[in-house]
Amino acid sequence: MNKKTLFPLALVPLAATSLQAQSNIQAERTDKRPNIILFMVDDMGWQDTSLPFWTQKTHYNELYETPNMERLARQGMMFTQAYASSISSPSRCSLITGANAARHRVTNWTLKKNTMTDRKDKQLTVPEWNYNGISQVPGTNNTFVGTSFVQILKDSGYHTIHCGKAHFGAIDTPGEDPHHWGFEVNIAGHAAGGLASYLGEENYGHTKNGKPISLMAVPGLEKYWGTETFVTEALTLEAIKALDKAKKYNQPFYLYMAQYAIHIPLNKDKRFYDKYKKKGMTDHEAAYATLIEGMDKSLGDLMDWLEKNGEADNTIIIFMSDNGGLASESGWRDGKLHTQNYPLNSGKGSTYEGGIREPLIVSWPGVVAPDSKCDKYLLIEDFYPTILEMAGIKKYKTVQPIDGISFVPLLKQTGNPSKGRSLFWNMPNNWGNDGPGINFNCAVRNGDWKLIYYYGTGKKELFNISDDIGENNDLSAQHPDIVKKLSKELGSYLRKVDAQRPAFNATGKPCPWPDEVK
Repeated sequence: MNKKTLFPLALVPLAATSLQAQSNIQAERTDKRPNIILFMVDDMGWQDTSLPFWTQKTHYNELYETPNMERLARQGMMFTQAYASSISSPSRCSLITGANAARHRVTNWTLKKNTMTDRKDKQLTVPEWNYNGISQVPGTNNTFVGTSFVQILKDSGYHTIHCGKAHFGAIDTPGEDPHHWGFEVNIAGHAAGGLASYLGEENYGHTKNGKPISLMAVPGLEKYWGTETFVTEALTLEAIKALDKAKKYNQPFYLYMAQYAIHIPLNKDKRFYDKYKKKGMTDHEAAYATLIEGMDKSLGDLMDWLEKNGEADNTIIIFMSDNGGLASESGWRDGKLHTQNYPLNSGKGSTYEGGIREPLIVSWPGVVAPDSKCDKYLLIEDFYPTILEMAGIKKYKTVQPIDGISFVPLLKQTGNPSKGRSLFWNMPNNWGNDGPGINFNCAVRNGDWKLIYYYGTGKKELFNISDDIGENNDLSAQHPDIVKKLSKELGSYLRKVDAQRPAFNATGKPCPWPDEVK
């Protein structure tokens, strides 16, 4: 037993001055490892910020206001080529297991147990993917079993806090509850990947009697019901309370701040709405902008807490989004569809850059050079070994293979784990919306080259991403040798990790792998 725990207990009967001495003793934290905050945004596009991640400012950078992202970037490193999956569940499952989506097979969004969320297709049948999500324990069908890096952090001495969106497992499966993943504190996290309402006036999706109006009702924020507190603000207030508590524990903490913003519905945040309307934006686009700025305020509030509590110099902050910005629904986005992530093509659900390229910023005081930028690529499963390395944990056991590669060398500028590496995506599903690069495809990126293969048609597209970030110029006809090489690499990888593919409705036969089609 820890002697520092026994010593103060022996002093309980003594005077208040002795109690003060006791608190001074407790205030000395012996574990000097850094605190870690992973600030995960939902459905945030690469251009949904005033911080330019491209080589030039776009009109979106001029419209949106994210001063705290700019503040964080001044403290740390921006990554211009950080990738995730094109949909929430695959990304978040890769994050917490370190496995590529092709391996863990949670390749579409999850919600109800034993229920696929795919739209029916006239030509193709979706494979039996892991629609129940992920779990740390076996026993549930259509589930990937993996060891959580949060569990490893907790077991090593970190105090672990979850706040906001979880979306790891379907309802009534072990993975639906963040506690299952090693989080000691869970604020408002459950099986759903969206929310019924951002509004306290609407009880975040509950009736006056407390009954959820849908499976997307946000749980656990009853104290804010009936108030004008936007859910983004409510989650931030609760996270800060959890940090106040964590400060007293004399442990390093890991906070997973997973805002529901900027997922639909586009409820307007009245704190910022008038400002964007005065910029000439439509009602929808102004509401979208308020979700972005409200999220940014949350980031700033957490940074302020760190500074006021003397924790800023020993806290790593990682800012990331789980997939590209929504660009395929005219009911929510105004203007020409599939252009809302310009200069990137398409958006959420798409294997084009607009669906998978994310805004990543990492601040690590004393380690990462301030106001720096990295143009090397990485994928969301890389967060798993990276965060554990940040926490000084080098040896650990997992039940699953770890596909992620630590990008600490990129942060320290001591090496390039991206050199010669290929990144892989697999989407054998029918998400529900249509658009460029959406549904029934897979892809590989190696160096400047990116190959996309469409299961239903056998079509292949080849892009040079460094020259053509908007993926407007298909070079497959000009470079058949590169197409053949990448097709072989992609097909071999998908078979190696036991990935899935759709089948043709007419014959029941599986679609060919990319290297089986010329």
